[in-house]
Amino acid sequence: MTGPTVTFLGGVREIGGNKILVEDGPDRILFDFGPSFSPRREEFYVDFLQPRSSSPVEDLLEFDLLPRIEGLYAPEALQDSDLRWRPPEVHGLFISHAHMDHAGHLNLVDPAVPVYVGAGTKTLLDTIQASSPAMKYGTHDWRVFADRSPIKVGNLEVVPFPVDHSVPFAYGFLVRTSEGTMVYTGDFRHHGPRAPETHAFFAAAAKESPRMLIIEGTRAGSDRRKNFTEEGVRAGVDRVLDGCASIALACTYPRDVDRLRTLYAAARSAERTLLVSPRTAFLLQALGPLLTGEPVPVPGRSPGIAVYARKKRRLFEWEKPLVDGALTAREVRADGRRYLLALDLMHFPEMIDLRPPRESPFVHSMSEPFSEDDVDDKVLHNWLDHFGLRFHQMHASGHASGPELDRLIDDVGAAAVYPVHTEQPEAFRREGRPVVLPELNRPVGLR
Repeated sequence: MTGPTVTFLGGVREIGGNKILVEDGPDRILFDFGPSFSPRREEFYVDFLQPRSSSPVEDLLEFDLLPRIEGLYAPEALQDSDLRWRPPEVHGLFISHAHMDHAGHLNLVDPAVPVYVGAGTKTLLDTIQASSPAMKYGTHDWRVFADRSPIKVGNLEVVPFPVDHSVPFAYGFLVRTSEGTMVYTGDFRHHGPRAPETHAFFAAAAKESPRMLIIEGTRAGSDRRKNFTEEGVRAGVDRVLDGCASIALACTYPRDVDRLRTLYAAARSAERTLLVSPRTAFLLQALGPLLTGEPVPVPGRSPGIAVYARKKRRLFEWEKPLVDGALTAREVRADGRRYLLALDLMHFPEMIDLRPPRESPFVHSMSEPFSEDDVDDKVLHNWLDHFGLRFHQMHASGHASGPELDRLIDDVGAAAVYPVHTEQPEAFRREGRPVVLPELNRPVGLR
């Protein structure tokens, strides 16, 4: 096949796992490199059953959970693998954002491959790695790009545009090749606090008259979840806290800074203090100076937010400064009506010490389960039922809804549309719309 090509090495009929290889003559660049959320991975690896740290590529290749591509992997990651090491033949790896399914396999990549990230994304990755012992990204030739500034990799030109997502510093990309422009959206939403950035990206994409649009479709097709906005979440939390005379609990993604801002604003309005974990406090400290718009609440610097010191036998070095003066379960239980506690699922045992009064509210500000037999959902409700807590579901998705995706596709007017990061790519098809269902590992040319 002559001319530029795109090969989908992941993200095909699955949520997450995007790995998109763009080649134009001798130039090769890759977009995103993380594990999939596909049930297929869980057929072999689940909970504590994981690939061996001594031979991760070998173990993942065994079940076709990694692309078999030479000139990408680090020599130590290839230990015992039948895939031989070769000097890097990928000339740049672009990370759209810091979610695990887009960046979680970076530790397998050869350190000599340049990794392109936004400044905020690099800070976020560093913070996650420092505070999460199990999460390692490896040593790399990091190349920090500026928003909307073109990056040349050989004859390819990549322009990163910030977009709105449920983690800060997310990007979509325009990729200018020798035969026209392709667009890769990364993950995005159309209804969050930074929606104007998403709009600007798609407006710029439309001006390029792209030959190819590679678009995420997490919520394409049947999606029973309510389409809250961040303002809708805030209004819901306000209603829950209004007149509540006991402690209130909330569960959210710890890196969703927009949601933490929402919970903080609701707590302040209700004359409560938002309590967060040391890990969340560590993240807010690192990201606060980089984020624009509404101020980011930081324990120790902002009023109305504090650290909750959960019971632990050993503290990491990064935790020690954060737990000095942190509130204990005994202190919170003594006057629970003063607090809104952001509690991760893994920290639910703290309820044994907190003893929230029956009928205390629990705000689940995360995605609803995808199926009725979701194991974590069953466990969550076992805990809530045991303590007699009232469950409230309030979440603004990090992804555009099906109707929003349809409008964006029509507005961009690309010559070909390739859905990724979706289990229902057929949902993109409409009469007269040039939708092509990507095939794994099969190169396609720009139309």
